Amino acid sequence: MTAMIELDNLSKSFGNLVAVDGIDLKVNKGEVLGFLGPNGAGKSTTMKMIAGFIEPTSGTANICGLNVLENPVLAKSRIGYLPEGAPTYGDMTARRFLDFVSEIRGFDGTERRRRVDMVVDRVILQSVLDQPIDTLSKGFKRRVGLAQAMLHDPEILILDEPTDGLDPNQKQHVRRLIKDMAADKAIIVSTHILEEVEAVCTRAVIISHGKLLIDGTPEELMSKAHNHNAVVISVDSAYSDKVIEVVPVVSGVKGIDHIGKVGSIGRFRILPQPGSTIAEPVSAALREAGVDVQELYVERGALDEVFRQITVANPEAGEDKHA
Repeated sequence: MTAMIELDNLSKSFGNLVAVDGIDLKVNKGEVLGFLGPNGAGKSTTMKMIAGFIEPTSGTANICGLNVLENPVLAKSRIGYLPEGAPTYGDMTARRFLDFVSEIRGFDGTERRRRVDMVVDRVILQSVLDQPIDTLSKGFKRRVGLAQAMLHDPEILILDEPTDGLDPNQKQHVRRLIKDMAADKAIIVSTHILEEVEAVCTRAVIISHGKLLIDGTPEELMSKAHNHNAVVISVDSAYSDKVIEVVPVVSGVKGIDHIGKVGSIGRFRILPQPGSTIAEPVSAALREAGVDVQELYVERGALDEVFRQITVANPEAGEDKHA
């Protein structure tokens, strides 16, 4: 399969600062890639190079087989880009701004009106269409920016914090919209909201200090969490000693932590050996020992924990205006 986005040793330096350091990455049609990293990691710089806003110091970015530097106009025509902050012309109304973007994209007459009406409906902008953009809330400004990125129905969407400033209902709407569009596009979503990765992304990468550190599905990333496949149980405290006696000798168990007590109920987290699934054998061992388990569930692991684990060895150098 030919990648719709292909980065080959992509790098960018600003003087002595290496913002992006030799990134290799492919994104195929149908993928929604979560682009994660600490502030200053190089996420925005990478996306600006993909979109053709800044030139790489070395390496290449190809869009649908087109080199962004060698075929900038044609490559950019395949991209819809929502940059950080979504800069727009604040004195324009939302309607005039979308008309303006539509004209730049080469649409006029009936087709221009059709496309503007389509994105207004999909992003739900009807109530603010005739207000100057400067008067809009942060969330509505973000939605205007998203609308302009979608207007020409591009094959590739690059979205930098697409739900920034949106209320919970608006976030859910935009997440559904991204998932709906994903089937025939390649989409990159940069976000600090890790639950968004679980909600919409089929794949995620983490970068720090401009280097790509990990690449996998959200499930693969979560499997690296300390508590992935851990079993949490709640029992009457009268059974606590029995739990501590029985559980550690169950096959596949790595260890057990007492994680709290509420009234007469004690809670334990039972950690598995790598690759082990222990819910069934732990449950069977406790039943055989006569322990009345009031609650039992398996933890999937948390992306925020994995994010910290992966980036702690590559601590952020501090936010800079370029990255």
